[in-house]
Amino acid sequence: MEKTWNNKAWFFVLPVLLLVAFSAVIPLMTVVNYSVQDSFGNNQFFWYGADWFREVLTSERFHDALLRNLLFSAIILAIEVPLGILVALAMPKKGIWVPVCLVLMALPLLIPWNVVGTIWQVFARTDIGLLGYTVDALGIDYNYVRNTVDAWVTVVVMDVWHWTSLVVLLCYAGLVSIPDAYYQAAKIDGASRWAVFRYIQLPKMGRVLLIAVLLRFMDSFMIYTEPFVVTGGGPGNSTTFLSIDLVKLAIGQFNIGEAAAMSLIYFLIILLLSWVFYTVMTNAGNDKPMTGGGE
Repeated sequence: MEKTWNNKAWFFVLPVLLLVAFSAVIPLMTVVNYSVQDSFGNNQFFWYGADWFREVLTSERFHDALLRNLLFSAIILAIEVPLGILVALAMPKKGIWVPVCLVLMALPLLIPWNVVGTIWQVFARTDIGLLGYTVDALGIDYNYVRNTVDAWVTVVVMDVWHWTSLVVLLCYAGLVSIPDAYYQAAKIDGASRWAVFRYIQLPKMGRVLLIAVLLRFMDSFMIYTEPFVVTGGGPGNSTTFLSIDLVKLAIGQFNIGEAAAMSLIYFLIILLLSWVFYTVMTNAGNDKPMTGGGE
C-alpha cells in the first residue's frame, strides 16, 4: 500500500520558519554583509573582502580575550558541575522539604543578569558591601577594582552563585527518575555508597549532565552582563572577555566591519566547541559500562 503524505501540515510549521528567519537568519546575513565591507560613515560602504577576518584572527587582542574566555569556562565547569552533583545528591527525594529546596535552588536563576552584577558590585565593595567588608576585616587585602586576582575571584564566585542551581536542578531531575529497584538491587548486593553513585546514579545522570555541561559552557563562554557591570572588563583588560571586547569594538570604536567579522568567528568557535563537547561526552556515555559489582 502506497503511503500518502499530507502537505497541509507545512502550514502549521510555516509561521515558525518565518519567525526564525526574521529573528535569526536575517540579522545573521546582515552581520555577514558588514563583515566583508568597510565604511567611512554616512552609510557609504565599500568591499573589503576577507581582510577583517584576517585582522581579527591575527590580532593579539582577540587571542588574549579568547584565552580569558576559555580559562573562565574551564574554571566554571570544574567548579559548578561537581558542586551541582554534590548538592543534588544531598537534597531530599521525598517529604515536605523537597519543594522548599527546589524553590531555594531556583531563586538565583530568577534574578536578571544585570541585577546579579549590580548585587555583587555592591556586595563586594569594602566600604559598604558585606562580603568586601568581612574580607577586609579579616586582614585580607581585597579590591576587585584594582587587583586582577580579586576581580577574577569575584566574577567566578558570582557566576557560581548564580548558575550552580541550574546544574543542581538538572542533576536532581536525573536522580529522582531512577527507579527504586536499582537501589534495592544494590542494597542486596552490598554495594557501597561510592559504588551506587558510580554504577547507578552517575550513568543515569549522563544525559542531564550532558545538557548541564553544554548549557553552562555556552553561557559561561558568552558571558557579558555580569562581569561588565561588576568590573567593566578591568582592572585593565583582565576580565575583558570576547563579548565585552566585541561590544567595545562595535559600539565604543564603531568599527562595524571588524566587529561583524569577530562576531562570526565568535559564533563559529562556540558552535565548534559545543559540537566537540557533545561528541566527546556522548561517546564517553556510550562506552561507559552500565553495571558493576559491589565495592
